[in-house]
Amino acid sequence: MNKRFLKYAGRFTFIFIALIAFYFLMAFGLSRITVNAKPKNKPEVTIYILSNGIHTDIVMPATNPAIDWTKKIPYSNTLEADSTYQYLAIGWGDKKFYLETPAFSDLKLVTALRAISGLSTSAMHATYYQYMIEDEQCKKVMISHVQYQKLIRYVSNSFQTDAAGDFIKIKTNTHYDIGDAFYEAKGSYSMFKTCNTWTNAALKRCGQRSCLWTIFDTGILEKYN
Repeated sequence: MNKRFLKYAGRFTFIFIALIAFYFLMAFGLSRITVNAKPKNKPEVTIYILSNGIHTDIVMPATNPAIDWTKKIPYSNTLEADSTYQYLAIGWGDKKFYLETPAFSDLKLVTALRAISGLSTSAMHATYYQYMIEDEQCKKVMISHVQYQKLIRYVSNSFQTDAAGDFIKIKTNTHYDIGDAFYEAKGSYSMFKTCNTWTNAALKRCGQRSCLWTIFDTGILEKYN
């Protein structure tokens, strides 16, 4: 009986490790395949791809003739942001991860397992910035007005809205910055749809260089080196 148990346990362990290895191999390989390798962009609107080393956001003008984000995401919903903050970074992610894991030292196993399972809810994280500085973790991209409209639709459609069509702010004391706030989002985070998958899809939607599929920020950033 013990030998049989050890035999099946060994097979299960081997299959489990093989599946994990295959998952990361596919993630690496598909992130190296470029979609929209040579986009045709009129330099009309400035956006940025911002990474904290793990998670990516799309950064857009706080106000623009196409949309005034400050009407949908008021400065008053943040701790201290005001009209001097000219840029808005938006990212999508697992709700519990966002609200309960401000630092990776706070990460709990149950939170991580729920996130990758696809069973938990999601949230939008919106952060206002006064200015942006280009570096290895912040990539500037110039796009056309038409492309920006497509990006606006993609980002806006990621938010849950109330009966009046307004974004639904999450009531929480959690803040990563004096200029941020959280909102209810559509969809569920999983091992196949991460915050970086969302950012990558945003870039695809507006015709920019992107990965065929990615779960990490590195695949996206490498397209803009």
